[in-house]
Amino acid sequence: MRFEMCATNSFLKSLGVEIYASGHRRWPDEAKALAVAMTLEAGATVNAVAERFGILPNQLSAWRREAKQGKLVLPAAEVEGPVFAPLVVCEVAEGEAGPEVASQAAPIRITRGAVVIELAHDAPAARIAEIAHALEVHPC
Repeated sequence: MRFEMCATNSFLKSLGVEIYASGHRRWPDEAKALAVAMTLEAGATVNAVAERFGILPNQLSAWRREAKQGKLVLPAAEVEGPVFAPLVVCEVAEGEAGPEVASQAAPIRITRGAVVIELAHDAPAARIAEIAHALEVHPC
């Protein structure tokens, strides 16, 4: 039991957790966020992660609530391969300034596997949305 406590304290100190002689701990937000992120991994449980960090599960659950409320920022998940943002298409009303674009003449390029579709930079938003939707439809 003594070895486990030393190993846990060493682990926590490596995360920047201040451990006082009284046994109290001061947790930096980064350490809290790491613990919460670990609970979101496949197969992880709040109880198992809490045990690893030497805290009660209800404390970890409180940190999870803080993260859901945006009070605790989680580290970016490590993923393999490309990551894409959702496609948002909208028309800009006449006379309304749109977002700054490096080159107004640059074509819009939609890529799906080996298929590359290029559209004029002023293609209607409805047409872009139709093409994006069509690329998602699976043949029978």
